[in-house]
Amino acid sequence: MKIRNMLVKIWAYGGMLITASLVLFLFIYVFYKGSGTISWEFLSQPPKGAVLGEEGGIWPAIAGSLCFTGTAVALGGIPAVACALYLNFYCRSSHLNRIIQEAIQCISGIPSIVLGLFAYSFLVKGLGWGRCILSASTALAIMILPFIEVRAEKAFREIDKNLILSSYALGCPRFYTIWNIVLPACRGELVSGMILGGCYAMGATAPLIFTGAVAYSGLPTDLRKPAMALPMHLYLLVAQGETSMDMAYGTAFVMMALILAGSLAATIYARRSQD
Repeated sequence: MKIRNMLVKIWAYGGMLITASLVLFLFIYVFYKGSGTISWEFLSQPPKGAVLGEEGGIWPAIAGSLCFTGTAVALGGIPAVACALYLNFYCRSSHLNRIIQEAIQCISGIPSIVLGLFAYSFLVKGLGWGRCILSASTALAIMILPFIEVRAEKAFREIDKNLILSSYALGCPRFYTIWNIVLPACRGELVSGMILGGCYAMGATAPLIFTGAVAYSGLPTDLRKPAMALPMHLYLLVAQGETSMDMAYGTAFVMMALILAGSLAATIYARRSQD
């Protein structure tokens, strides 16, 4: 038994060390390749020149990615939390519960490129929304909805049942209990889940290609217009070949840094909310 426990610990710590080493190596390598282009001008100026990435920076792409991500979290996070609340506190039919769970699992398995094609055919063309931030954010919202819903449902299931039963015993209605006890108790997990869902959406390229990202644009000011985005910008730079690879590595590092910052913020917030 002791040998087995020791082997499990070695396997667990070894896997953690390998994963951390790979992530650290990836960050160092990308930063080394793109360090020559990363500067304040690169982060604060729009792209310039006849060829994309020849001059200027990526500020509109950073702002556009934040806009796409924020809109997607708003569109996908609220229905995800509402669905988790319904399954945990309102749904009394096991058959309906199973159908909803299977639907969520099916959505989580849809490739992002398929979601992009669906949004393009249904939203951009069918409903006439055009290629805009709203169309792209809707596709991203569908993509991250299962991710947020699963985390929210797990948080609701782990809450102390005695708190809920005590509230019911005092005559508090269900909505009052959810609003004043359940949601505050799960606030850390819910917010961190939305932040991580936003990080997931920020790195998605396929839905943006068809629905709302463009090569050149100013800062996003209207959800009904397209905008630049870091994944799309990176894709176009890499497609141009060796002439833009330094700019591509710089763009990749900025996007990785934003995603890492979001993940760390989600972890810190979730831990502090538990204290």
